[in-house]
Amino acid sequence: MPRPGRRGLRRRAGRTGQYAALLCYLVFLAFPLLWLVSTAFKSPRELGSVDPTWLPRHPTLGNFRTALDEQPLLHAALNSLLVAGAAALIAVAVAVPAAYAMVRFRGAVSRAGTGWILVSQMFPLVLIIIPLFMVLKNLHLIDSRPGLVVVYVVWTLPFVLWMLQSYVKAVPVSLEEAAAIDGCGRLRTLRSVVLPLLAPGLVATLMFAFVTAWNEFFFALVLLKSPEKQTMSVILTHYTGAEGAADLGPLAAASLLATIPSLVFFALLQKRLVSGMLSGAVKG
Repeated sequence: MPRPGRRGLRRRAGRTGQYAALLCYLVFLAFPLLWLVSTAFKSPRELGSVDPTWLPRHPTLGNFRTALDEQPLLHAALNSLLVAGAAALIAVAVAVPAAYAMVRFRGAVSRAGTGWILVSQMFPLVLIIIPLFMVLKNLHLIDSRPGLVVVYVVWTLPFVLWMLQSYVKAVPVSLEEAAAIDGCGRLRTLRSVVLPLLAPGLVATLMFAFVTAWNEFFFALVLLKSPEKQTMSVILTHYTGAEGAADLGPLAAASLLATIPSLVFFALLQKRLVSGMLSGAVKG
């Protein structure tokens, strides 16, 4: 039986190292979620123990009951769903023709748009919150869900545009030229030829825009004051005990409930999401 050469051994060692690094990375990503699940099912006695355990010795649903009783989680989840869903849909609807124009019509406007996308990502939120607050105040949109939707659309639009440009570039120009020969105008070509080919990319972009708006905290904290209008990310800050100490059990249970919509959304759209990411990564 022939022995493997040095090159084969190096290849095996390199592949083993890659798998080991991937495994460590997966453990690193999964650890916070696993610890959150473990904490959510622990009793107050276990949470206060000086000898923490990886798994709850006596699992309990009491933290979930307490979390739902203490704060209006379901109403806050509905607020987050409405705001994040509306913001994601509007941002994608605005970004589709804009991304198409930026890719197909190269010029000063396209370069300025690309520069705006890059520059807009460099400003910290703290620098824009005061002028943004004044603008929304003049428009009577403070402490309103439509005002928060407008903010999320503007905030996510650069990222959505950046993603959609790569998907538009992957659509062959020859298909649009064939449609033009058949008498299709630009709008009809975009609707009948480009949009069906962008479907996986649209799903991926919509998913990222939704999750970004769902998890956003700073704008929601500053712009929403009424308890009945607050989103999930703001409600989670209310799980505090005596002297501002975090009530870990209900907080972990509420945080776990807050992650469920994103996980379900990812699970339902997994195939579309993966194909959309791959189609955006491969050009021409």
